[in-house]
Amino acid sequence: MDSVTILGLVAGFLTTSAFLPQVIKIWKSKSSKDISFVTFLTLFLGAVSWLIYGVLIRAWPVILANGLTMVLVATIIVLKIRYERYDKARSQEP
Repeated sequence: MDSVTILGLVAGFLTTSAFLPQVIKIWKSKSSKDISFVTFLTLFLGAVSWLIYGVLIRAWPVILANGLTMVLVATIIVLKIRYERYDKARSQEP
């Protein structure tokens, strides 16, 4: 494995793992009121595009990073949808 591939894997790991604390925070707090649905939908579509690009050029760091990013961002989107009703009910409490 050459140094450029290693750099790509490290960069992909760092940028992808940045979403993990957000997933954990939403999961633990069961709140997603401060999360922008449009932002994460855009990030998801971007990751899909990067994944397709990575497949087309056969770049494993791009494929792995964006495949994992898609999973984490999709998790955030699902939690956003799931907890949206919970957040509304919580905000109406006295």
